[in-house]
Amino acid sequence: MTPEFLLTTFIIVASPGTGVLYTIATGLSGGARVSMIAALGCTLGIVPHMLTVITGLAVLLHTNEIVFKIIKYLGAIYLLYMAWKTINEKRKLNINSEVRTQSYRQVITSAILINLLNPKLSIFFLAFLPQFVIKRDISPVTQMLQMSLIFMAITFFVFMLYGVSAARVREYVVANESVQRWVLRFFSVSFFILAVKLALMEV
Repeated sequence: MTPEFLLTTFIIVASPGTGVLYTIATGLSGGARVSMIAALGCTLGIVPHMLTVITGLAVLLHTNEIVFKIIKYLGAIYLLYMAWKTINEKRKLNINSEVRTQSYRQVITSAILINLLNPKLSIFFLAFLPQFVIKRDISPVTQMLQMSLIFMAITFFVFMLYGVSAARVREYVVANESVQRWVLRFFSVSFFILAVKLALMEV
């Protein structure tokens, strides 16, 4: 891969977005292990978009306004649900609490849905990957598959760093109920803003 691709990928992945926000939130609420599960879920949520682009279905998504709007509004509704769920979180964070297997499933499912229901990702990859395809013996499809795997690996690594870093300050957040309330409000408002931006996004 070219240095330009790696640098651009890192900047894109590290930029604050829905996946980063969710991973940080899980790091604060559940600790480092849960944030890693969230990072994995967000990374897996990229897979359908990658496959969509590589198989050429993103062109249909880009040109079919009805399909685009359905996925877009489903994504916006889910983000609104995340905002409502966060602001209504009543359970006090507990630094010693154990996260059950069911909770892990809920975390990874939510993380996958956050990226899966964002049609902007398919449009983004449709414009992003072809820029770095170069003429050589390897076919363009193979090159895009390789770049996709690298993009996913960098996504998981960067998101994991965000989550683990958030988990490190978790004890301070847990010890202060006022900070907890403001943290929950921040994430709730952030999810709401992202939902509105997604709903207003055009093809």
